[in-house]
Amino acid sequence: MKINKVKISNFRSIVDVEMSFENLMMFIGQNNHGKSNMLYAILFFFGEIKVEDLDFFNGTDELFVEIEFSNLDDDDKITFKKYLTSDNKILVRKSAYKGGSFEYNGWIQNPSDESLQEDKATNYTKRDIAIEQVFSHFLPTSGRLNKDNIINAQKKYIEENYESLSFNYELETINFLGLKTVAQGIFGDIFFIPAVKSINEDLSSTKTSIFTRLYSKVIDVITENDGNINTIKGQVVKQFKKLKKYNEDDTKNEERPSELNTFEEKLSNNLKDWGGVNLEIEIIQPDIDDVFKSNVNIWVHDGVKTDIHRKGHGLQRAMTFSLIKTLSESIRSEPINTQIQRRASKSSYFIFEEPELYLHPQAQRSLLNSLVNLSSESQVILCTHSSSLISLDNYKSIAIVRKNQETNKTIISQCQEELFQGTEKQKFNLLSWINPDRAELFFAKKIILVEGATEKLVIPFLANKMNIFRFDYTLIDCASKDNIPYYINLLNKFSIPYIAVYDKDNQERKNTQARNIADRSSRKIENLISDIGESMILINDIEEELGMPTGTSSKPYEALQEINQDSFEITSSFDEKLRIIYSEI
Repeated sequence: MKINKVKISNFRSIVDVEMSFENLMMFIGQNNHGKSNMLYAILFFFGEIKVEDLDFFNGTDELFVEIEFSNLDDDDKITFKKYLTSDNKILVRKSAYKGGSFEYNGWIQNPSDESLQEDKATNYTKRDIAIEQVFSHFLPTSGRLNKDNIINAQKKYIEENYESLSFNYELETINFLGLKTVAQGIFGDIFFIPAVKSINEDLSSTKTSIFTRLYSKVIDVITENDGNINTIKGQVVKQFKKLKKYNEDDTKNEERPSELNTFEEKLSNNLKDWGGVNLEIEIIQPDIDDVFKSNVNIWVHDGVKTDIHRKGHGLQRAMTFSLIKTLSESIRSEPINTQIQRRASKSSYFIFEEPELYLHPQAQRSLLNSLVNLSSESQVILCTHSSSLISLDNYKSIAIVRKNQETNKTIISQCQEELFQGTEKQKFNLLSWINPDRAELFFAKKIILVEGATEKLVIPFLANKMNIFRFDYTLIDCASKDNIPYYINLLNKFSIPYIAVYDKDNQERKNTQARNIADRSSRKIENLISDIGESMILINDIEEELGMPTGTSSKPYEALQEINQDSFEITSSFDEKLRIIYSEI
């Protein structure tokens, strides 16, 4: 099953956020705006972390994380049958309270008839009351009634009369699945890779490490199917039985070595002053499987045989990613035990905090491909500062995390609708070859859209000279005036502030038709600009703003040469426009 929607209330800076989830989810944004808080809220739901008093927003006493799951398989539908909606989804809330307590509750389709509501079952345990209810013919005919009798009768009546009953979708008041804690395991496997993590944690011999979980599966298969190993295991068991003082029928073991008996007697004699205490030494039989799992090392052969622990952080992190991908494939290949009615989901969720750390740009782009592939089998959730991990092919996976500076509350911007119609998507994708760094726009505080390469060079160069340049603003070369609307549409959908800088293109040398075409292009831009955007119109083009002659060749280089001269002076008109372009939003 997969996370379909998440709602978070009062967790750290996240006061009230509801969002949709994709198989691949990427939380991006500036530092200290709440990206990691989103990951930790999900980890809290799955029982991977405990909340502390500081996790409650602004002194509130209660917080919750609510997750809607979809894509349930047949096993999931059996396990969570009580909570299934008509479209085969379940909705579960985990709440935490100041002082450390927490609870899980599921949303259920509760019958409108109070006598059929499970949390009211104790009201009908007296037989004289129960026999008056609609479910009475499903009760035991004799004996004392208990809560389970009533619940079973309610369920049978509901199943038999489901179509004729009315229901309310509401949060149950009893514990989810009837258990106080269901977090770890029941919803699937969680793999969290924090921003800073040693490979030692993944390769350790602890039962929870990723490598041990994988390696144990291999050893289990080997020891189960290899006849020689099974023979050795039988011999080990036989030899250790000889060391026991008594046989299984409590008779004295005559095969026990005399040296062990003598050792026991000497120890007991030396304890006579303590009231005649008798000692028995029991030698515990080792698990032969654990013997195979211990003392494992990983060697890297890259020309020189080297311990993985001696390698750089980049290779160690790549090793971690390889482990979790292999484990995901292993989990999905496990046979289903059809005898178990309540079983953990076979789903797996991989949560990464800044997975790009220690990886060079090319490796980051390769990582994106691996994450996309992994998300086809398991759900992948991450926060990142790397534009190399952002692809507009997966724009529905992008969630921009921002914090309102006045309220200190985190908000989320997503786009779940179609961005483009018809051939527009193909045209926009072609622009990536002209402007491959356009993914930076998702991380910027403000976007400056310009027509072409000359503006992209001149505007930041002059802004830097004027001491108004800002590194948190990103300038995007749209490759033409007619491409600016594509970017405006994208920025509007993700609520990213912007200013569109374009030429009026009404030069005297142009004829009426050319001017009309330019005016239509201008209107398309102006008609799309929303309340988070604005426009800046250059006189006719950037060369005219700079006082340069028109028609010069190699425009970007010629313009840069012009403004780099000591004699160059910015006109008061263009100075004012540049200050507006780089103004605070």
